[in-house]
Amino acid sequence: MKLRQMMPNWLGITMVVAAVIAVFLWLGLPPALRALGLHPRYAGPVHELQGRRALIITTSHATLGVSGKATGVFGSEMTGPYYEFLDAGMSVDLASIQGGQIPIEPDSFRWFLASPSDQRFLADPLFQSLVKASRKIDAVDFSQYDIIFLAGGWGAAYDLGTSALLGEKISLAWAAGKVLGGVCHGPLGLLLARERDGSPLVKGKHLTAVTDRQVEQLGIQITPQHPERELRAAGALFESRHARFEPFANHVVVDGKLVTGQNQNASVEVAQLMLRAAGGRTK
Repeated sequence: MKLRQMMPNWLGITMVVAAVIAVFLWLGLPPALRALGLHPRYAGPVHELQGRRALIITTSHATLGVSGKATGVFGSEMTGPYYEFLDAGMSVDLASIQGGQIPIEPDSFRWFLASPSDQRFLADPLFQSLVKASRKIDAVDFSQYDIIFLAGGWGAAYDLGTSALLGEKISLAWAAGKVLGGVCHGPLGLLLARERDGSPLVKGKHLTAVTDRQVEQLGIQITPQHPERELRAAGALFESRHARFEPFANHVVVDGKLVTGQNQNASVEVAQLMLRAAGGRTK
């Protein structure tokens, strides 16, 4: 009899404990990850560039190899720069390799990984409509933009670095003095770009992107291109920083009008430094 009377009490206590743990995780995990270095708050100068234009380029590749696992652009690597440029007074367009719906890495919007810009995107119908109907790079005149940003994510390892057309358009934009930048796998979009003399654009340039160590730690080595490996092979002067768990590492490199970031943690800073390179004024 006593055992039966005690069971409801233990059940109630277990449910309360489970609820407390759930609340702790819900409220505590995101700030804990930020403390480790995920999506750090940008504390540098904020710039404005009224009336100018920015173009964000993303992958169109939606699956991770033969696994069929959904992938695409990593959310904050698109949403962070978009809002930095928009809030600076720029008009912002989205383009992708194939145009149309931009695939987004599902994991990037998980409650404990989503950045403030991701959360803003999820409540922004206009931005969402742009993502559903991105422009195909074929139809975009890159010379009409002051800033061109290459967003990363695993999908970019399949199409940004192998698109001859993207390389050609990036080459023309660079020759016209436009500001180029990107984070994570995005700098792969520079691989087929050339200087006026035909040499690789990245040759002799200081830059950064996802490291081989990060790819190894995350266990996603099936992608056809790894940024550090490919960029070094093309002659880039590759730089990076390391953390015990590499996704928390953060590094930004400025080489004239080329601004690159190591991973998603650098998205906002890279965008602000691109604004500065394009002549933006400090607010």
